[in-house]
Amino acid sequence: MGYYIRVLAETDLSVPISQLRGCLLMEGIAVELTVEVGSDDEWAQLIVRHPDGQEIAVVEKNRVEAGQLGAEEIAEFLESVEDGRPASAAAWLKEYLPTVKAIYAVQILQGAYVGDGWKAIHAVQGELWGAAGGIFQADGEGFSNLSGYHILWQFSNHVRGPWNMAVLDDEGNWISFQMDLGNKSQRKAFLAGKVPPGSKRL
Repeated sequence: MGYYIRVLAETDLSVPISQLRGCLLMEGIAVELTVEVGSDDEWAQLIVRHPDGQEIAVVEKNRVEAGQLGAEEIAEFLESVEDGRPASAAAWLKEYLPTVKAIYAVQILQGAYVGDGWKAIHAVQGELWGAAGGIFQADGEGFSNLSGYHILWQFSNHVRGPWNMAVLDDEGNWISFQMDLGNKSQRKAFLAGKVPPGSKRL
């Protein structure tokens, strides 16, 4: 099936390919964007390639409409967060996910691990998010809030390293911080919906 990262967008706004190319140009990332399905202004699928033709990622836009793939994915996400932790983040996601209007799904291909592959992916993802709003989702990781901070744990038990996270306080406000995913005491606190001891406030 492959590995996907997604923008679960608040609108079904069409982001022209010219806008995405402009973002890549401004950041000095030399890759090619090609429309595979649709038009430059109303595309449904793009391919990101290195100049030598190696494919970095496939980007698909799916509107969330009854009977369509987007609606099926939202139903799957709602099921996946049902018993998620922290429980406060799972509850927040169960309210937010039904409001999603479109899903920008980025399938990661081998070229992502060559040169500026990942830099190009993050630039395209960030431009889509900036234009359409919403939250992030990544397979095997979890979901973010509207500010892009990670809020639901779906990592493997072996994950480690610094990560920007957020939990809800008693008044429903997001508190953001950076924690070490491999630190067991910090992980335990996060799963309980608490700011981990020793984490760095952001």
